Order: sequence, then structure tokens, then C-alpha cells
Amino acid sequence: MRIPTARPAALLLVLAGVLGLAGCGNEAAPRQAGGDRPVPVTTALLRPQAWSDTVQALGTVKARESVTVTAKVSETVQRVHFDSGDVVAAGAPLITLSGQAQQAALVEAQASANEADRLYRRQSELAAQQLIARSQLDTQRATRDAARARVAQMRAEIGDRTIRAPFAGVLGLRQVSPGSLVTPGTAIATLDDTARVFVDFPVPEALLANIAPGQQLAGSSAAYPGRTFDGTVSTIDARIDEATRALTVRGDFANTDRALRPGMLLQVTLSRPERQALLLPEIAVVQVGNDSYVFKVKGDGSVERADVRIGTRRDGLAEVLEGLKAGDKIVIDGTGKLRPGSKIIEGGAKPAAAAKSGAKRG
Repeated sequence: MRIPTARPAALLLVLAGVLGLAGCGNEAAPRQAGGDRPVPVTTALLRPQAWSDTVQALGTVKARESVTVTAKVSETVQRVHFDSGDVVAAGAPLITLSGQAQQAALVEAQASANEADRLYRRQSELAAQQLIARSQLDTQRATRDAARARVAQMRAEIGDRTIRAPFAGVLGLRQVSPGSLVTPGTAIATLDDTARVFVDFPVPEALLANIAPGQQLAGSSAAYPGRTFDGTVSTIDARIDEATRALTVRGDFANTDRALRPGMLLQVTLSRPERQALLLPEIAVVQVGNDSYVFKVKGDGSVERADVRIGTRRDGLAEVLEGLKAGDKIVIDGTGKLRPGSKIIEGGAKPAAAAKSGAKRG
């Protein structure tokens, strides 16, 4: 009996197909198994650490005292006693206005006052002898007093012709010259007391409870690279701006060399008191829009998403305000490959020590 040749060939084709499917299954199995492999990450335990953060803001320098010197009367300038940029003492004469008419009027008023005083003394003697009525003496007394008041008025007007510095400070650019006609309100020069200066800067209302007079400030200016100006918080504004929800803080800075000038922009750094805080490296925080979260390690070796609220950041560290507690283990490095429920395995150097040392330096 002869066996048909087609059957062995069909059996071979079926066998090849079975082996091929088996091979495909073997290849798919490792790939499926590989998807469950733990992701190598770096973790750290959160512990309270000493933290002293800072608040930075831009402030404007203001003179301790500042005024634009003006004249009280309309008159021509007779003499100028200062140059632009002079440092003057309180009460120093700045300009003298022409006052010839007032000088002549003073002489006339003084003569009238002297004559009224003589008449009063004479009538006082007559009244004592009852030779004149008492009412006549009273009238002469009033005339004498009016003459004396006129003398005082003329002296005051002459005094107004000499304009003096109301306080010690630095004068700005001179705006008048001898012979100039000045009127009330005409600017003669600016005068600023800059031996000490104020710097006003805004602070968010959320930090109101952490700011108090006497706290240390450090200022820097683009005009003086590398130089730091030391100051203290002197006053906190009584009101909060409704538009910006910020309050104005005033700092007091020594300025003996007068390097800081009114109107200058100053970068102010306010150091807050040291406190205990939960810190983690900024690279551990995943930011998606306005949401911030970290991957927290669970007891079974998998991770879950933990939404957090981050406070201040400095030197690569971030303060955790809400969402975590001391003792929680979080993923520091390797978050890009994780999803909630992923298994992890420790791998790589742990930056927890670096984070802790960085916090101590802060």
C-alpha cells in the first residue's frame, strides 16, 4: 500500500505553525513580565529640619526728611549762599532776598513805636497825678502796643527775606541765581536728609504674622555690585492694599557715605526667624498646572500620588506646608517613569543627606 506524498507535507506545515505560535508566545511572555519590573528610584524619609527662609522684594529709597525749598514772598534774589550738592546744617542761610523797602518800613515803625512809648510814659505820670483821664492813658497804651506789633511784623517780613535750611541735609541742584525773581512756590533747591534712609517695599499679606519691627534686612543695588546695605524693619503699614493684597514695610538703613539716594531701586532681603519645617529637594515635586504632587512610597513597595502645598523655595529645597508628614518616604529621583501603583526599587545615590546639609546651611 502506498502512502500519499501530500500528507507528510501537510503534517509538516501544521507542525511548523504550532512551533511558530509557541515561539511568539514565548516572546510575548518576557515582554509582559518586563512591564512589571520595579522602577529604580531614589527615596528619602521626611524629617523636620531647621529652616530659615527669606522674603525678597523690590523697594524704593526715600530720604528720612525731604523738602523742596521755596520762598514765602515775591522778591528778587540778592545773594545765594550755597552751591549744588552742598551739605548744610539746620538753619543755614540759603538765599537772601532784596528787602530794602522792608528795612525802610522797619525804621519808620521803630520810630513810631519809640514815640508812642514816650507818650505813654508821660501820660502815665500825669494819670498818677490825676491830671488826665484814665481812658486817655488806656488809649495811649493801645497806640503803643500797636506800634510795637508793627515793628515785630516788619522784622518778620525781613526774616522771610532770608531763606534757611529747615533741617540738616544735602542740597540738590540750585534753581535760582542772583537777580532772579522768585514768588511763593518757586523751587529754589531740594533738601534731603540722607544720613539715614527709608526703604519701602511690599510684602504679601500671608506673611504678616512673620514680620515684626527690628528684623534684619539686607539690601543690594545694581549701582553697587557686590555691596550689601544693612538695615532693620522700622514700621509696618497699618493697611493692606486691597488691589494687591500686600502691605508696605518700611526699612531703616544707615547711609553715612550717602551712597543710597532717594528714588533708587533696592533689592531687599528679609530674613525670617528660624523654625522647624519639612523640606524636600525641588526635583521631587511634580508640577502640573497649578497642582503640585509627589510620589509617596507605600508599605507594599508601590507608590501613590500625594498632593502637596509648597511654601518657600531656596537653594534647591522646597518647604512642604500640607500633604505630607514626618516619617513619610517619598521618591526624590526617578519620578518621570512612575505612575500611581508602580513598584519601585532603590537605585542610585540618595540625596537626602545633601538636602539636610543644604537646609542647615540655610
